[in-house]
Amino acid sequence: MPQNQLKDTNFDKLSEKFAKNIYGTPKGQIRAAVLQRDLNLFLNKIGDKKLRILDAGGGFGYLSQQLAAQGHQVVLCDISEQMLALAQQQINDSTPALDMQLIHCAIQDLSSKDLGQFDLILCHAVAEWLIDAKSTLGQLNQLLKPDGLLSLMFYNKEAMRFHNLVSGNFDYVAAGLKVKKKIGLTPTHPLYIDDVKEWITEWKMEILCQSGVRVVNDYLKTHQPANFEFAKLLDMELKYSQREPYISLGRYVHFVCQYQSVNKVVV
Repeated sequence: MPQNQLKDTNFDKLSEKFAKNIYGTPKGQIRAAVLQRDLNLFLNKIGDKKLRILDAGGGFGYLSQQLAAQGHQVVLCDISEQMLALAQQQINDSTPALDMQLIHCAIQDLSSKDLGQFDLILCHAVAEWLIDAKSTLGQLNQLLKPDGLLSLMFYNKEAMRFHNLVSGNFDYVAAGLKVKKKIGLTPTHPLYIDDVKEWITEWKMEILCQSGVRVVNDYLKTHQPANFEFAKLLDMELKYSQREPYISLGRYVHFVCQYQSVNKVVV
């Protein structure tokens, strides 16, 4: 949930639609399952250590609320007041109590001087809504501890192109995936995987884990066989999400990154 008051997208007017369409659907369940699987590879190695976690542009904190329920300390930031209001309502209703601080601001306004540094930074489905994702993410990394982890998920432009090719939307592809009128929750600035990898290298970080998100679901035929089950689909998503060429076909791509100069978390 993206960030710069003047240019980047604010989901205030779409908060209910966003919450329902993103996490109240099989697509959202697949996203959550892949992210949780990837993060657990690292979190399961730290034992009982409680982490400081920043959910940057996290909306109502779907995933970070779950991490807070595990005992971690979470700072949730978003530019949307309505998203944060929804988060506060869910936090108030939570049992056990969650250690979460909510900050209403753009992620460009976050600073280590005010907040310190974090063991884990989540930045999921944010970059593709930013005017200048590279600079914003580079600035965000300054809030990461030297041995901390960055969990970055972004909308994959090549998968967006491929999906439209197999859907027969050739005019849209020929127009460079640009339309005169914005369509719903379609991201405004999808990213190429190779570009993001170059940024990570420039930041002197390396990718410890990478996965495609929705590597099967978005290419399913309209009519499914009679024995189709979501559980089987989810199993296939998890099975192929960390294999090529499926990673590169994921509607989103998830990287877990760490600075090169530290001892790596072994998974």
